[in-house]
Order: sequence, then C-alpha cells, then structure tokens
Amino acid sequence: MSLKDKISEDIKAAMKSKDKIRLETVRSIKKVLIEKESELRGKGRDSLNEAEEMELLTKQAKQRRDSIEQYSKAGRDDLADKESQELAIIEEYLPKQLDDSEIAAVIDEIIAEVGASSSKDMGKVMGPAMQKLKGKADGKKVQELVKSKLSD
Repeated sequence: MSLKDKISEDIKAAMKSKDKIRLETVRSIKKVLIEKESELRGKGRDSLNEAEEMELLTKQAKQRRDSIEQYSKAGRDDLADKESQELAIIEEYLPKQLDDSEIAAVIDEIIAEVGASSSKDMGKVMGPAMQKLKGKADGKKVQELVKSKLSD
C-alpha cells in the first residue's frame, strides 16, 4: 500500500472514530503530498517516490519539533501539547528513529572513514552522516553528537 493510500484509509478511520487531531494531522500530510505532486506534474512526473515522501514527512516532523520548542519557551503548553500529539502521528509514517547510541555508532564509523579529529572537520562528517541517517535521525541530534565527538 502506498503512503497516499494509507493516508486516505487513515483519514476515513479518523473520521469514523471522530479523532479530531489525527484527522487534522493526516489531512495536513495529504495536503503536502498533493501540493508536491502537483508541483512535479509541471516537470512531467505524476507521483512522488518513496524517498521524496519520507523527505516531506521528515520536514513536517521537524516543523512540529521546532514549534514545540518555541511554544514551550513561550509558556504555551497547550499549543506545545497539540504539536506533540501531531508529531507522534507523523512519526507513525516515518521509519523507526535511531536512538543516541545507534546514531553515535554511525558517526564514529564516519569519523574513522574521513579521519576527522577536531571541530574543524565537522563539515567532513556532517555531510556523510546526514546522508546515512536521513529520515532515521533528527539533524539537530546528529549535529550535537558530531560536535561533542569532535570537540577540541
């Protein structure tokens, strides 16, 4: 089942169960997918590939994480809670996120491959790390771990 089909089924299920937040979130995902597909039609393609779908979902998850952070700083726990619920729903469609130890193992491997030794080498590590971990780990978390491993 394609992501778009799964989302259509989930919209129906959310409508039947009257789950307002799930319905809004899944509809917003569908909207983003449709917008991107219509953008591609101008380029002669009519559908997204799986990597493009995951990229869009990752972007949606990142937006929610940023919003949660901003709302929390502003003391708007009600809005932060709503964003957290939406993030949990979006993450159901993403591949399982790696934990810190798994991310660290990948980063250690890349550091050894490129011979990085100081914070000056951060760019050498971040590029390959983000390619390997795309969709499996949050970029901020990867950056923090790389920074801590390469600190002088």
